[in-house]
Amino acid sequence: MTDASASPTDRLHRVPRRPHAWAWCLALSQLAVVAIWWRWGWQAGLPAMVASHAPFWWGTLWPHSRLFGPVLNRLPIADRAVWLTIDDGPSDDTVTILDALDAHGAKATFFLVGERAARRPELVREILRRGHDIGNHSTTHPSTWFWALGPSRMRREIADTQRILGEIMQMDSMRTDGMRTEGIAAAPRWFRAVVGLSNPFVHAPLKTHGLARAAWSARGFDGVAGDPAKVVARIERGLAPGAIVLLHEGAAHGGNVETIRLLLQRLDALGYRTMLPPLL
Repeated sequence: MTDASASPTDRLHRVPRRPHAWAWCLALSQLAVVAIWWRWGWQAGLPAMVASHAPFWWGTLWPHSRLFGPVLNRLPIADRAVWLTIDDGPSDDTVTILDALDAHGAKATFFLVGERAARRPELVREILRRGHDIGNHSTTHPSTWFWALGPSRMRREIADTQRILGEIMQMDSMRTDGMRTEGIAAAPRWFRAVVGLSNPFVHAPLKTHGLARAAWSARGFDGVAGDPAKVVARIERGLAPGAIVLLHEGAAHGGNVETIRLLLQRLDALGYRTMLPPLL
């Protein structure tokens, strides 16, 4: 339930409030399955067990599901503005993408992988210096198994990246001020799940670190598709006021930079501007 007294920004940046509620739902559903099995046998109990697990699979495999906690799928605005989000960096593409964004006066949020950021902190600082935002996109980007990670590994994937990026952001603040400032509480505010998948253990560490989960409403599958024209055409079909656009950098096919250039041209032609979610 939404708090009527909360500001629009608070309602936008929704940190999970009850990340363990799913456990009670699971326990109650399995008690119901046991009762059905006891009363009517396996002929009724087995279908009931399968049905009781179906919502949890949906909550894990559907990127826009709110079963385990809140997720932002689009910005609640009416004007022609979109939120550009770029996953999987930093990479060799980062500076060229920053140049393209600058050329169009566009802003984006870069969802960064912790271990890649730790190897190339200068790119993280350059993203920040040019006025863009950064988000948490896990530490090792376990794309095959992220959906199945247990609570300890999930907590490390989120916490380690939050620490890595927070330390880099703190260093950037110190350098910008020209002096050493102690105790700066700088850290990302947004989390993007790997491949967009969730599971019951994602939202507890998000609450611990004050992170809100962001999904998307327009994508072109540029993480695997290398034809910029086809990718942008798919993204364009999902464009609307407040759309969250999913993009990637550093893909093996090498087409990400050209895709972003072409998309920025199309956004200009269609009269869209870019925006970042407001800061708390």
